[in-house]
Amino acid sequence: MEKKDIKKVVLAYSGGLDTSIIIPWLKENYNNCEVIAVSGDVGQGTELEGLEEKAIATGASKLYVLDLKKSFIEDYIWPTLKAGAVYEGEYLLGTSFARPIIAKEIVEIAKKEGADAICHGCTGKGNDQVRFELTIKAFAPDLAIIAPWREWSIKSREEEIEYAEAHNIPLKINRETNYSKDKNLWHLSHEGLDLEDPANEPMYLKEGFLEMGVAPEAAPDKPTYVTIHFEKGVPTAIDGKEMGAIELLETANKLGGENGIGLADLVENRLVGMKSRGVYETPGGTILYRAHQVLETICLDRDTQHYKELIAAKYAELVYYGQWFTPLREALAAFVDETQKTVTGDVKLKLYKGNMINAGVTSPYSLYSEEVATFDEDNVYDQKDSAGFINLFGLPIQVRAKLSQNWDK
Repeated sequence: MEKKDIKKVVLAYSGGLDTSIIIPWLKENYNNCEVIAVSGDVGQGTELEGLEEKAIATGASKLYVLDLKKSFIEDYIWPTLKAGAVYEGEYLLGTSFARPIIAKEIVEIAKKEGADAICHGCTGKGNDQVRFELTIKAFAPDLAIIAPWREWSIKSREEEIEYAEAHNIPLKINRETNYSKDKNLWHLSHEGLDLEDPANEPMYLKEGFLEMGVAPEAAPDKPTYVTIHFEKGVPTAIDGKEMGAIELLETANKLGGENGIGLADLVENRLVGMKSRGVYETPGGTILYRAHQVLETICLDRDTQHYKELIAAKYAELVYYGQWFTPLREALAAFVDETQKTVTGDVKLKLYKGNMINAGVTSPYSLYSEEVATFDEDNVYDQKDSAGFINLFGLPIQVRAKLSQNWDK
């Protein structure tokens, strides 16, 4: 579709720096087109305050605010948690799995409104452009996509601020605190400014840096115990209280935040090829991942547990790369669901100054047998049997060792 044919655009709108200036930019560069702003509420909190007034004031014809919080947790976070998916060993995918649900709902609005194009504010260096656009292609393969960062002459966040000031667009940031952030129910990410140099220690105690909790050294001097109950791999209760998905995650976030849990500082490999340094706050999610992992140690047999660890890395990569709506991700999710049928039980953790210490795990489906594992006398295991097993298991090693003695002669 040519630029002149685009009359109505649906914009993925957060009210942040990028999307704040995109509305007037679209009208200036796309024939004064109608711009319909859409915000997906995945737990940004106060970031959504005053959004409609701001969108209309800067040129949008209307704003949709979609409450996606429950679906975000149940349909995106819990499947990823059950998979044990962690990108590059540390990143709990907070931004990654928030993009597919938002993009999918934006496509629905675009169809409802008869839009000619969907626009997003993702940069040409980032992962989010891929996550948004792969989802759009999955549900609206013929819809035009506008990505201003790949078109306009603006080259930096500094120039974005200048553009906003020139167009009288109010911003909640300034040049000194202009971290690039993404917040939802699961996490808060920080990028940019002093964090761009990996040699710089994050200013955890700097006023206003952390938003979801405290630094470990500022946490209480006594431990907090918490018990998480899971049903088929899904957390359903904390300290014996049954909770819905939103309440449970908010409760876990509070416990984790108060105890300095869930701070991650890493240099990750972006999908587009470059390395990027980010600091993440995931207080509740870190607790839930640890508890789920502990429960699986007694509920999964060895081969399933080990194989699941292999696919967890691939699952995390698919989520990070924006390939949520793909046959492979869905097939892996089906495998994960099968493994979770017996992952039911309680895990107690001791939280102390950023640390999580195992304090007990029980399950009606536990595969752990004290009678088999004991160092004391038992009647179920004949230790002599191990000799034959070792002879068979070590046969290839023994044969090779004998034959190789003649190789160099």
